[in-house]
Amino acid sequence: MIISEHEIPDVHTIEFEPHEDHRGFFMRVYDEGTFEDAGLHRDWVQENHSYTKSKGTVRGLHFQFPPHGETKLVRVVRGEILDVFVDLREDSSTFGEWGSVRLSTDHKQMVYIPRGFAHGFCTLTDDVEMIYKMDNYYKPELQGIIHWESPELDIKWPIKEPILSDKDANAESFDEFVLEGGGIQI
Repeated sequence: MIISEHEIPDVHTIEFEPHEDHRGFFMRVYDEGTFEDAGLHRDWVQENHSYTKSKGTVRGLHFQFPPHGETKLVRVVRGEILDVFVDLREDSSTFGEWGSVRLSTDHKQMVYIPRGFAHGFCTLTDDVEMIYKMDNYYKPELQGIIHWESPELDIKWPIKEPILSDKDANAESFDEFVLEGGGIQI
């Protein structure tokens, strides 16, 4: 595995190193020792498998308020997405900045997103499947959502009219989030 820090501090991409031959490939997708050496080890308490049927679907930008913030380790096992994360950490020098990583079956990598970030993605193909680990339990009463198209964030989504859930379509803007609480304290 090759672990690299993203330009937004504390976000990391993890490239897999598949061993391939005429039969296919084998690759390690998690190694506790490697993650410990990189300072990224967490006690993963939940693993989710997500399926999105249609290209052009946007999910997010989702997060959880403390004390149930979540570190996520996200990978795509079928299809391709643009994975997006927004720094909501109140005391961060990159507060309000966003980054993205293309994740796909072909790219063979994943992204590590720490607590204090909103997370979302846009499907670039039909029939996308993702698996992601979390280091905290989902608590619906502590979920926050920021509108995917908040003008203050100016995220460069690859689509203009996505397929959305009602919840995501009616989420508050980033400015409203800031006015209500200013950010997330980690």
